Amino acid sequence: MSQPSVVTAPQTGVQRTVLPNGLTVLSEHMPGVRSVALGAWVRAASLHETREQMGISHFLEHMVFKGSERRSAREIALSLESLGGSLDAYTAREHTSYQARVLDEHLPQAADVLFDLMFRPALREQDLELERGVILEEIAMVEDTPDDIVFEVHNTALFGDHPHGFQILGTPETVESFTVADLRALHTRAYRPENVVVAAAGNVTHEQLLSILSAAGWADLKGQGPLALFDVPDVAPVAPSEQRVERDIQQMHLVMGNVTVPHRDARRHALLLVNSLFGGGMSSRLFQKVREELGLAYSVHSFQSFHATAGSQGIYLGCAPERAEEAISAVRSELALLQVAGLTADELAMGKQQLKGQITLSMESVPARMYRAAAVELFDEPYRPLDEVLARVDAITMREVADVCASFYGVDQQTIVRLGPT
Repeated sequence: MSQPSVVTAPQTGVQRTVLPNGLTVLSEHMPGVRSVALGAWVRAASLHETREQMGISHFLEHMVFKGSERRSAREIALSLESLGGSLDAYTAREHTSYQARVLDEHLPQAADVLFDLMFRPALREQDLELERGVILEEIAMVEDTPDDIVFEVHNTALFGDHPHGFQILGTPETVESFTVADLRALHTRAYRPENVVVAAAGNVTHEQLLSILSAAGWADLKGQGPLALFDVPDVAPVAPSEQRVERDIQQMHLVMGNVTVPHRDARRHALLLVNSLFGGGMSSRLFQKVREELGLAYSVHSFQSFHATAGSQGIYLGCAPERAEEAISAVRSELALLQVAGLTADELAMGKQQLKGQITLSMESVPARMYRAAAVELFDEPYRPLDEVLARVDAITMREVADVCASFYGVDQQTIVRLGPT
């Protein structure tokens, strides 16, 4: 087995190793469980695409499951499911990820399968048209789901021509244009050890994980020297706008929101706390006012996302078309109140308890611990033990909350998309 070039101290909770070929490996040992979650993140996704190749990262993610040099598509599907485990993948804005969840005794099989489909895919011509049809159906399914497509339209309106506004699935036109040569070119450029982060959590030590990965071939991948980085343009401000999309449906779907801060920004925790109280659950301001008190909508909630280069926050509202203006007016009133007055001291105390509870409960999930380990590398942030994270939440002040409310929750800052009947 190749000797690692960097290893963190065992007491840090999440351990990190960079192999000589550039592959980064992180893990957290959870001795009280009998399973392991293993994931690999490729730093190539919709954020790194051109408009002409929008959706190619997602297409490649689909194609690697069609077969490898050693396994057919059926054998890949059976490889872990037959053991009671699972195998899945997704394409996000900043990375493409492949994950397995298995019993601890089956981790070698999971490492072997992930290696096989990620680094030895067949990428055959005969599979291309079949998978193209599947992805076109996936795009059509989103188009037929109003409360999905309204988010896509809003995201594009929010970021304009920046790749953050691209559709992860691509468009029918771009998907129709992809060739096997296009997919192989992306695979050669992106699926290389210097561009991949592996993370695991569960009943496995860091030393065991390194040994298993080495046996599966991960340590033998050839590094190709300095990585030709994928360029990501800076996020430029886009003026707030309002857009209407006409659809012959029974409900009005609305999303309003704006750009906030990236993942590493110190204001992230304050924004998470405000989001939880404003529209994060049944006790939130939006739910209690718009649904419970006024009865204007069946569904109303707020949401947030944080990426390495940008973040966003917003509100979703689904209501009868004839109640739309009244519901929108109620949401705007709540936004205006939040921007001017912020939260009360009692709300701040409750919000801290909610956020700490959500964080703590999520840490009892093995996959969540795997994602947290990966975030150390993906977002270039230090690992913080749970107690330190909770202490940071406790340290959020009324001033910090007031600042984010004033900065990001103004009515005139919101880009608004309405999707529904005229």
